[in-house]
Amino acid sequence: MNALIRTVACFALFMTAHGGAAYQSTAADRPNFLIILADDMGFSDLGCYGGQIDTPNLDALAAGGLRFTQFYNTARCWPTRGAIMTGYYAQQIRRDALPTVSGGSQGTRPAWAPLVTEYLRPLGYRTYHSGKWHIDGQPLKNGFDRSYLLNDHNRYFSPQNHTEDDQPLPPVDPARPQYVTTLIADHAIRCLADHAASHADKPFFHYLCFTSPHFPLHALPEDIDRYRGRFKAGYDVLRRQRWQRLKELGIVDGELSPRTAGLKPWDELTDEERGHFETRMAIHAAMVDRMDREIGRVLAQLKAMKAWENTA
Repeated sequence: MNALIRTVACFALFMTAHGGAAYQSTAADRPNFLIILADDMGFSDLGCYGGQIDTPNLDALAAGGLRFTQFYNTARCWPTRGAIMTGYYAQQIRRDALPTVSGGSQGTRPAWAPLVTEYLRPLGYRTYHSGKWHIDGQPLKNGFDRSYLLNDHNRYFSPQNHTEDDQPLPPVDPARPQYVTTLIADHAIRCLADHAASHADKPFFHYLCFTSPHFPLHALPEDIDRYRGRFKAGYDVLRRQRWQRLKELGIVDGELSPRTAGLKPWDELTDEERGHFETRMAIHAAMVDRMDREIGRVLAQLKAMKAWENTA
């Protein structure tokens, strides 16, 4: 992957420079794009932002690229995804509610706000989506060539409501459970491998959207085991340690924010309450850890197909 990890702004710069279907070049002249989204993850959960979770693959990307010190999103699913994929404010495209305008699942994106895929396809791009969607319409009708769409957000094992290329898939048998984070990465790797085999002359855009670590807290037992005991010091100590690391990294300044309203000091909790919070923190960490591992497999596929240096 290019030494400088670029952001969605690359789309605007690239399309402004080369504008429209008239642009002709080889695939090597056009960068591939891989956007990776996590769902409901605090930015400082990552190791490269001072967190206690092991995220070596994302840390390596940060080491070879950049880390934002000022960055804003809508902090919610529908509006964030709509903004990323269109380049408009969420309110403009009915992804966030206003006093007189419906938003989110009740809003309809205007026809003048197509997804970025509709701009990339005329430039010769193949376009792929893997994971959560939460944008109005269906992927293949919005400029994607391939899609694995997860609509079942209430479980991480054995999804019951999911589609491939806009067609329903059978529910996964609970007797042979499959973990959603791995399923999403598997689809991404299949798309990339097929791209290398059948469409190597074209650049690609891949929109890779994990549901982790969104509630509910579900993780693989072996992943949870790696984090048992790591959070024994309690959230008061851990959050101060993380804040101190963020200051040392030059990412934040100022004072530590107050503890969440209604949350008791750690030393006032009973042993049972402490055990409960320790377990929750371990499961959350396991979910992020597994996502990082699956991202590592996707990045390995990019290297194997010799697309690493031309992927932003």
